[in-house]
Amino acid sequence: MTNFFLIFNNIFNDAPQPWQLGFQDSATPGFTGLVTLHNTIGFYLVVISFSVFWVLFSLVYYYSSKKNPIAHKYLTHGTVLELIWTITPALILIAIAFPSFRLLYLMDEVISPTLTIKVVGHQWYWSYEYSDFITDSGDSIDFDSYMIPESDLELGQFRLLDVDNKLIIPVDCHIRLIVTGSDVLHSFAVPSLGLKLDAVPGRLNQVSFLAERSGTFYGQCSEICGVWHGFMPIVVEAVSSPDFLVWIDSASS
Repeated sequence: MTNFFLIFNNIFNDAPQPWQLGFQDSATPGFTGLVTLHNTIGFYLVVISFSVFWVLFSLVYYYSSKKNPIAHKYLTHGTVLELIWTITPALILIAIAFPSFRLLYLMDEVISPTLTIKVVGHQWYWSYEYSDFITDSGDSIDFDSYMIPESDLELGQFRLLDVDNKLIIPVDCHIRLIVTGSDVLHSFAVPSLGLKLDAVPGRLNQVSFLAERSGTFYGQCSEICGVWHGFMPIVVEAVSSPDFLVWIDSASS
């Protein structure tokens, strides 16, 4: 019995779990909106599914060849019925479209970013550049992020998820990511932050987000990019603004 309750009391540290079926905990307003939209559409799907199964069951049960052998003989058309099954789905689609488009436009908007970070996907690692800050030599702060091999993992680190250099961001600040690829298609995806943006060679894609809480968030490349596609994870660590400035100071020296 004790082990049963422990299942519901674990802290998963915003990392994916084996056989996970639900969403990770949200850390951005955008991902909260995605979960809300998912739940809203799920409600419509449940109602539609029960309605369709009820109609099918009724037809099979009440209008079988034994109970109503000639029920269909003079039933050539039904104007009211055709109007119902045409207008009702249209209204449902409209009810789904309005919140969907609203969320889409809100997530696509880039609002006066406090910090811009350039992200480049490689075979098979990520590169990050903080163009708003420079080092003592006058260059931008940039570094590569590789997956930590299983043989080098320390206690508490996650297999196939932890990296040697994390992407550090400040909490409660609008962050703009400019994403591209250096060789083939990649995809920068971090579920807890609601991020999934293709890294296309020769093209710059951008996305804006705001981390609402501190934490370490894990993601992976979500576009098949070669034999080591599954070995280029993403780790984003959100810290307080003072801690971020301390990290910037140490990275620039």
